[in-house]
Amino acid sequence: MDEMVAILDDDNVVIEARPRSEMRRDNLRHSATGVLVRNAAGEIYVHRRTPTKDLYPSRYDFSAGGVVAAGEDPYDAVVRELAEELGITDAELTRLPEDDFADDHTRYHAYLYTCVWDGPVKHQPEEVEWGAWMSPADLVAKLDDPDWSFMPDTTALLGPYVRSLV
Repeated sequence: MDEMVAILDDDNVVIEARPRSEMRRDNLRHSATGVLVRNAAGEIYVHRRTPTKDLYPSRYDFSAGGVVAAGEDPYDAVVRELAEELGITDAELTRLPEDDFADDHTRYHAYLYTCVWDGPVKHQPEEVEWGAWMSPADLVAKLDDPDWSFMPDTTALLGPYVRSLV
């Protein structure tokens, strides 16, 4: 079944609910979440998306997150996505500034967070095929390396924050 997504106007007001497939097909503005996960040593969790993802398949990412469902509170979506993608539950989330992202493939208002997590990371096999902890300096070097193809939205929204950690 096609999940229903809250569609936003330019003021981030929900105007309707549409199937996810229509949101992707028509590049409709919606809400999404992102969590930058760090461990106590300051490393950042980096993962590679599966080739079956509907947006930017097989790209590297340093944020766990996803689309906010119709009727879902954005904070609840943050908690849900972090648990689904990386198996992280009960982490203390620190809110980062909200932001917007738009390109030819997706347009959304981002609810951004960070957390510190030293427990196990358990990938959802449908979404994540590889992951590892990386120092901020190593991640910045990879962001600048054309052989590593990162999510353009995460790079735009959270890349400046990661660069400030170096």
